[in-house]
Amino acid sequence: MKEKLYTIPVNEAYDSGHECPLCYIKETLERQAIEYTMGPSYMEDDVRAVTDKIGFCSNHVGLLYQDQNRLGLALMLKTHMDKVIDTIEDLTAKSPKSSKSFTGLFNKKKDKDPLVSYINELEESCFICNKINNTFDRYINTIFVLYKSDDSFRKKTSQIKGYCTDHYGLLYELAPNFLKGEYLDSFISDLNKVYLENIKRVRDDLDWFIDKFDYRYKDAPWKNSKDALPRSIIKTNGKNVNTN
Repeated sequence: MKEKLYTIPVNEAYDSGHECPLCYIKETLERQAIEYTMGPSYMEDDVRAVTDKIGFCSNHVGLLYQDQNRLGLALMLKTHMDKVIDTIEDLTAKSPKSSKSFTGLFNKKKDKDPLVSYINELEESCFICNKINNTFDRYINTIFVLYKSDDSFRKKTSQIKGYCTDHYGLLYELAPNFLKGEYLDSFISDLNKVYLENIKRVRDDLDWFIDKFDYRYKDAPWKNSKDALPRSIIKTNGKNVNTN
């Protein structure tokens, strides 16, 4: 298959040698989303309308803070706070004001307090997460399209270093929505094989890493275990930790 623009990031991820190509894609998308948000876009009205409304999750606001554009982040947080204040002032004006009204309200489980609903929505919303997930979904679709149409990509999926547990489960769950018959059987077989073989490989490296703390193995070679702990964190939690 002739490589098109939307296939390039997927092929790069599967060629990267990463312990999980989908984590590689998410890390790349996250980096790009941070750069986009902290670039000139934060002054655009349509972007600010969204960030004012939904804000950022705790993880991504921390990454935004690490960026050098502190003024940009301050401006976005200030207008987001203005939006939160206005919304909460409006909601509290309509909320119950006595212990009796609170008791009556919360006895009706189906009638959730609008203020509680708003806070819950804020906690679950993030401009960066939305930007990442919207693109990530298209890349997942691309993986299955390539698997059906590109022999070289199909071979590539059986030769990678596996997946983290979360993304293994995601592909396992979604595969029947995109593949049928022998393509589905082949994909699931390859998926199971590369996941189990490689999580065992990393588990064995981690086991040797642990043994190296035993005085009996003090002078033994490290083999492939020096970075076994961060690789294990990728496999189990899909998290790439800074090893510098």
